[in-house]
Amino acid sequence: MTPETPAPEPQVPPTTAEQALEIVRSRYAQPKLADGSPAPMHVHEFDIGYLVYATFPPTTGTAGRPQPAQPGGSKIVVAKDTGETVTVPNYPTEKAIALYRRRREPGE
Repeated sequence: MTPETPAPEPQVPPTTAEQALEIVRSRYAQPKLADGSPAPMHVHEFDIGYLVYATFPPTTGTAGRPQPAQPGGSKIVVAKDTGETVTVPNYPTEKAIALYRRRREPGE
């Protein structure tokens, strides 16, 4: 006798930015600020999806000078038609969306 594995929940396409954010929160870890509190999340809606990403306040060094942002990280696109999530590099918004579009093109 084998234990039953629950069927995966169907992906429901989001119809609002809030729904896209909830999809991301249910599938990915919440980014944290340096003090351990949750980082603010933002959603940028575009024609075929929602780009979801965390924002971090600028940091300053010991001399009070602004420090560059940490390298790396990613943003998440939630497809409007399927609810599928895809990570893209932490590029500026329009560049991240353009990369997502190229990845979705047939034959890619």
